[in-house]
Amino acid sequence: MAAKTIVFLLLAICSFFTLALGSHTYQGEWKLLKKSIGISAMHMALLPNDRIVAFDWTTMGPSNITLPNGTCLKISDTIDCYAHSVEFNPANRNVRALTIRTDTWCSSGALAPDGMLVQSGGYDEGERVVRYFKPSPNSNWIEDPNGLITPRWYASNQILPNGKIIVVGGRDQFSYEFIPKTSKSDQTLYQLPFLEQTMYTKYVQNNLYPFTHLSPDGNLFIFANDRAILLDYVKNNVVRNYPVMPGGFSRNYPSTGSSVLLPIKLLKNINHGTPDAEVFICGGTLPHSNAKANEGVFLEATKTCGRLVITAANPKWEMEDMPINRVMGDMLLLPTGDVLIINGAARGAAGWGVAREPVLNPVLYNVVSKFEVLKASKIPRVYHSTAHLLSDGRVLVGGSNPNGDYNFTTLFPTELSLEAFYPPYLSSNINKPRPFINWVRPSLELRYKQKFSLAFDLRGKGDIKKMYVTMVAPSFTTHSFAMNQRVLVLGLDQVHGTSSTGNFVVEGHAPATAAVAPPGYYLLFVVHDGVPSRGTWVNIK
Repeated sequence: MAAKTIVFLLLAICSFFTLALGSHTYQGEWKLLKKSIGISAMHMALLPNDRIVAFDWTTMGPSNITLPNGTCLKISDTIDCYAHSVEFNPANRNVRALTIRTDTWCSSGALAPDGMLVQSGGYDEGERVVRYFKPSPNSNWIEDPNGLITPRWYASNQILPNGKIIVVGGRDQFSYEFIPKTSKSDQTLYQLPFLEQTMYTKYVQNNLYPFTHLSPDGNLFIFANDRAILLDYVKNNVVRNYPVMPGGFSRNYPSTGSSVLLPIKLLKNINHGTPDAEVFICGGTLPHSNAKANEGVFLEATKTCGRLVITAANPKWEMEDMPINRVMGDMLLLPTGDVLIINGAARGAAGWGVAREPVLNPVLYNVVSKFEVLKASKIPRVYHSTAHLLSDGRVLVGGSNPNGDYNFTTLFPTELSLEAFYPPYLSSNINKPRPFINWVRPSLELRYKQKFSLAFDLRGKGDIKKMYVTMVAPSFTTHSFAMNQRVLVLGLDQVHGTSSTGNFVVEGHAPATAAVAPPGYYLLFVVHDGVPSRGTWVNIK
């Protein structure tokens, strides 16, 4: 076939989701990456050097990995020679013990624009600490003991358009603040009565780890318990109150569901205006489920999900059901724009030993083809489990420790392993070529509205009309909420290429504003017919 230039005008953006794999005969695959990393991965983050940083908490007793160089620390009046944080390299499966001095139990975090992991709060002496981890060889934690104005335990973080991180809520904390503290306004504590209004009881609050998503208009969507607001965090003003999510279920800790901001679809006309944004929340349980479970009665989790277009003039919840009841499920955005729901239990709630019937099957959600049950893991992942997308398209799964210490003989033992889940798009049986990104120009450092080009190879028969490009922001994952994760479907001008060789060049524009794409690192993917390339790290400023 003679070489010819293909000029591709992007299909109507509303049809984007139909380009995913749809119904699969291949249901994914599980592989054990590491039998033990020495700790239970309660918190997890991916850095721009493709390393995973994971940690649990410092007061749970001896872990299965010691601190480097025979170091011992004095923590809470005890001598501790064991590490509670590690760096994991998915490429060679090496584990490096890290030194963390203050208690990170049930804390939060975000990736700063320069790639630094900024991690905040925790328990006891760690409740006001802000910690920093730089993605470089031999780096270690740096801790600021006075980094927060008020204690933050079970709070949520979100990166903002100005590069700051907002820290919202926490147990008995009905306020928000900004980190790092580099200006006068950062020293202010902003009250947020909404968090007190959504509390179920003082002891079972059902609004901890509130779901926070940055709206493309620059305001912050906050969901707690069963309702949400849109907050102008600069003026400390609630600009919208959203309808209560139907069903009578609580969705936040300890009645833990999960939430994602569905992919934001950008038009090729970068001056078109603010794009729409839609939140998707799944799972959770009845408000009193945690209390009942402590009495030995394990209530069934909900299978309901709700979608809400938060930018609509008159937003209404659209409800649908998952195939499986689930509490403590992790919702992850895949580079295709699909949602993976993984981990959790079918009965009970979050907390020490209060869940039953682990849900071993992940579920894949596509807004067109809806839900599909995937292959089951053999390892229960209940309370304190985590999951994270890797740059090669796999999903790293770890953690699970519904015990107050390291306990390997109880009903659900402390889990130290890491698994990789291979979504259906990684199957060699689907007979679809996988794109390979060759270069991004003018550089991997992008500016807002900047025109860029991207070259990729597509070996084998393909249909360029089934191609799109996504940018994926890495998350900080804990307690079933992947903070800061974000998928942008870029508007493309055209694609040049030769159908005979499979070599193509995409031309498009970077996102227009920092409200649409907060500054920092993203993984850039080419997706063809539902199959993503390996991600390439880019930074937008």
